Amino acid sequence: MTTGEELRRYERQMIIEGFGREGQERLKQTRVVVAGAGGLGSVVSIYLTVAGVGKIRLIDHDRVELGNLNRQILYGNRDIGRRKVDSAKEKLESLNPEVKVEIVSEAILEDNAFELVDDCDLIVDAMDNFTTRYILNKVAINRDIPFFHGAVRGFEGRATTIIPGQTACLKCLYTRAPQPEPAPVVGVAPAVIGSIQATEVVKYIVGIGDLLTNRLLIYDGLSLEFMEMKLKRRPDCEECQHLTEGRE
Repeated sequence: MTTGEELRRYERQMIIEGFGREGQERLKQTRVVVAGAGGLGSVVSIYLTVAGVGKIRLIDHDRVELGNLNRQILYGNRDIGRRKVDSAKEKLESLNPEVKVEIVSEAILEDNAFELVDDCDLIVDAMDNFTTRYILNKVAINRDIPFFHGAVRGFEGRATTIIPGQTACLKCLYTRAPQPEPAPVVGVAPAVIGSIQATEVVKYIVGIGDLLTNRLLIYDGLSLEFMEMKLKRRPDCEECQHLTEGRE
């Protein structure tokens, strides 16, 4: 149960209508995979940590580089050369020692993805490539757990919430992956999109508000506009068809 210290820590969010102590207990009992500890992963993991999510499993196999520091706010100059997950764990635990932070310094591949998300309740996509995103999308569908997608480029970003069996999946949205290339990005773009992803996760867990289900939110920072695209499941989707043919 939530302790007295936790009640004081989270009191400002628990007074939100529909949130309350019950919502805080749900957060405390939830296990979240954050796939990627870069620009999006930094923001998502920070806000889920301070919100009081019970367990965060942060997966990333990279080390901190100088070129990361314009957008990956978990790190500073002193972290250059360190494994991202090691530095991230220190920062997150200093923000909220009540949250259990598990770290995995491995690449997410077809042959280990199911094991990496084992016993977790939902997946946050904070990756920078579609090869891994498609793997995570498949895992989410087969495990029947929500998948919170986000992506950034330049001053722009996108986000959607995928609920297997109810919404379009990532393959419905992107039938083919874009050509891989170093993506230009300014730090404020992942700040915006990562905050939206974290908001969606909190809303889903607590059970309040309207989610970005079957909706793609598109953010243009240069014009400071938000646009929305309606999404629909594709009946011929090579991933979604598992929902009717039986999961692995």
